[in-house]
Amino acid sequence: MSTSDQQAPPPRLAVPELLIGIGLLACAAAVAWQTLAIPVSPLYSKVGPTVFPYITMAGMVILSLLLILAALRGGWQPEEEKETPTDWKAMGFVVAGLVANLLLIRPLGFTAASVIMFVLICHGFGSRHPLRDALLGLILALAAYFGFARALGVNIGAGFIENQLNAAINAMIAMVRG
Repeated sequence: MSTSDQQAPPPRLAVPELLIGIGLLACAAAVAWQTLAIPVSPLYSKVGPTVFPYITMAGMVILSLLLILAALRGGWQPEEEKETPTDWKAMGFVVAGLVANLLLIRPLGFTAASVIMFVLICHGFGSRHPLRDALLGLILALAAYFGFARALGVNIGAGFIENQLNAAINAMIAMVRG
């Protein structure tokens, strides 16, 4: 029997990739569940407060189904990447950053919690420049906060930093207006 007569073995199920697809599908279900809880006034004609959450949910469902299909076909990672061991220490820093953000956003505010999260996640990804990471995290967090709070009027967690900056901005606006 020659090698051309032999067929390649069928792809095996890629369990980690399958779990990611199922996790994304569960997140889409959570988005749908929370979107159903949004009160919709009959005054909205076609575009109401649930349109974008439903679009997001639909995108998540499509992506999760594509990920699950890829996992059933053997996964999307090349074989050499599948054999690479997981860096649990780096993963720990990333998880610590996410958990720190969840725990600190209420007592410290969005900006401080986001900076701490950013520094921890950067360290998990290999950065060894915490001051640079903190400065970049501060710039990004302030841009996100003021984009939501000032431009959209959405409070995403004001803390000491945000309150001081809001007071300074309001004082400058009052001075300019006379």
